[in-house]
Amino acid sequence: MTQLAETYACVPTTERGRGILISGNPKSNTILYTNGRSVIMLNLDNPLDVSVYAEHAYPATVARYSPNAEWIASADVSGTVRIWGTRNEFVLKKEFKVLSGRIDDLQWSPDGMRIVASGEGKGKSLVRAFMWDSGTNVGDFDGHSRRVLSCAFKPTRPFRIVTCGEDFLVNFYEGPPFKFKLSHRDHSNFVNCVRFSPDGTKFITVSSDKKGLIYDAKTAEKIGELSSEDGHNGSIYAVSWSPDSKQVLTVSADKTAKVWEISEDGNGTVKKTLGSPGSGGVDDMLVGCLWQNDHLVTVSLGGTISLFSATDLDKAPLLLSGHMKNVTSLAVLKSDPKVILSSSYDGLIIKWIQGIGYSGRLQRKENSNIKCFAAVEEEFVTSGFDNKIWRVSVLGDQCGDADSVDIGTQPKDLSLALLSPELALVSTDSGVVLLRGTKIVSTINLGFTVTASAISPDGTEAIVGGQDGKLHIYSVTGDTLNEEAVLEKHRGAISVIRYSPDVSMFASGDVNREAVVWDRNSREVRLKNMLYHTARINCLAWSPDNSLIATGSLDTCVIIYEVDKPASSRLTIKGAHLGGVYGLAFTDQYSVVSSGEDACVRVWRLTPQS
Repeated sequence: MTQLAETYACVPTTERGRGILISGNPKSNTILYTNGRSVIMLNLDNPLDVSVYAEHAYPATVARYSPNAEWIASADVSGTVRIWGTRNEFVLKKEFKVLSGRIDDLQWSPDGMRIVASGEGKGKSLVRAFMWDSGTNVGDFDGHSRRVLSCAFKPTRPFRIVTCGEDFLVNFYEGPPFKFKLSHRDHSNFVNCVRFSPDGTKFITVSSDKKGLIYDAKTAEKIGELSSEDGHNGSIYAVSWSPDSKQVLTVSADKTAKVWEISEDGNGTVKKTLGSPGSGGVDDMLVGCLWQNDHLVTVSLGGTISLFSATDLDKAPLLLSGHMKNVTSLAVLKSDPKVILSSSYDGLIIKWIQGIGYSGRLQRKENSNIKCFAAVEEEFVTSGFDNKIWRVSVLGDQCGDADSVDIGTQPKDLSLALLSPELALVSTDSGVVLLRGTKIVSTINLGFTVTASAISPDGTEAIVGGQDGKLHIYSVTGDTLNEEAVLEKHRGAISVIRYSPDVSMFASGDVNREAVVWDRNSREVRLKNMLYHTARINCLAWSPDNSLIATGSLDTCVIIYEVDKPASSRLTIKGAHLGGVYGLAFTDQYSVVSSGEDACVRVWRLTPQS
């Protein structure tokens, strides 16, 4: 049996020059955000308590809890809204096609009966309000000519809806059924976010013209604005009210968040400016915020979530971070198997500690893309799309000096000899390159198309897999390779080769969904018929005592085989990662870590079969 022990969540997908709208659970400290096709529910009190909803067919954009916290409405770029239950199995209640383009914001009415959604609608309506159970329209929303970025529902009767968008307008509707009442053009740039105060007396709009304006909720008259003294000097992307309706939190492209006191007459003065903890680069621009009970949540363009305490604003924030893109490789440190390093192709390397979660980013001086990644105790080796192999030393949580070597062609796979890690084997399209440190020992053209390779821990043997599905075994002497044997069993290009920890066996996987375990001495097949995936195998990993082997595939599954039992007695983890599994590693005999396209990292506990 396998059970999910921990999930290290991905971060919200962000976009330069746009705000993102995150939301909270009215009854607890759970927040909702989206990444790719997933909707993430993250508990702020325990960041390892994560659930993921992955049923959208298109990238999700926004999700909201209903007022009674029993349902969630989530929307995607195709204009579809799905309404599903927050409890067991996330049962789908309804699915509606609401707009003809991307939905940017949606809100529930306070009685939980109606939903308003806004966004892009190729020439058709840009805002729609509908009944949550039947999808029938409740009103007519005209008056916008461009994408509507945000909408809000007045939390008290009489109901009102306010919308704002890229045409610089703030429109006010009365209802239900909702009808256009009036429009304001007080902003001189995109209006990014509109929110009613929880007590239903005011609403605030914030815009890329660096202003925030406050209106009366019943009549929509302008009553005040956020003071420009000590105000933001960049676009304001999002705003959130405090539960007592006396303060607001704003975030801006100037890399700061500000807490404002809103006076009775509707003007705002800065109470505290919250800096962002990063180095001050573009990634530290703040694009999303939420005031969730005692937590002030801000989200930066790089995806880092900062949690400030509302009662003690001077306290340093708790930082949560993770990957935003496909996590392509995992490494577990031999000296401390609780430490997991994961890398995604956008060049981000993150250190996780089992049982604790996020433990920091490893910031390289040279931030290039990462295609292949291998780690040993004090250093890691990466290759990107620029023909270079980098060796980076690690000192605690910091990256030290980095050396690179240009191998003149695109690296496809890289493997380190674990006992003498300065020796590395890099495979390229037509052959392999042997590296010692950052010097090229030899470049060898093997005469066939290479797709995967591995070098034994002592550096004396290399296995190279080809496009034709053959495994070529070479002995390594000095700087030359001598072919010892060719193994034929696979029916597709080899995608991954791994030696077992005691080097008595090795395993290989191919793009035609088959894996094979071989005996190293006799070079015979040790375990066959490992044909239970339905798509290409991306990664495989051995358990520390050589008895288990795990394979991860594009079909979203992880399958664990016992070497001494027939392949049919396998364990399958279905749907481990939406979009495919790309990284696998064992941290101990009964824990396997996986990563994938959904940018999450998960730890699974295996209970041994009797």
